[in-house]
Amino acid sequence: MMRKRNNSYAYVSNKTGYRRSKVCPLEKYTREDIDYKNKELLSKFTSDYGRILPRRLTGVSAKKQRMLRLAIIRARFLALVSYCTKKV
Repeated sequence: MMRKRNNSYAYVSNKTGYRRSKVCPLEKYTREDIDYKNKELLSKFTSDYGRILPRRLTGVSAKKQRMLRLAIIRARFLALVSYCTKKV
């Protein structure tokens, strides 16, 4: 059986599953830092197609995910971030 190592989790085996909890990558940011004007931060949490990445992939806490979602929607409305970045 092949065991994989992931950056966000500690070593996990099948029978004795020790799993370290994910740490929110936005933990160091305050409410004012998660803003619609911060395009570099918002682009880290959107896919190549412009969709907002889910919490299970990014590891963001629920509270910060709601703030991030609102900032991305506002930035899209003001045309700071595009709705779709890749052509299908």
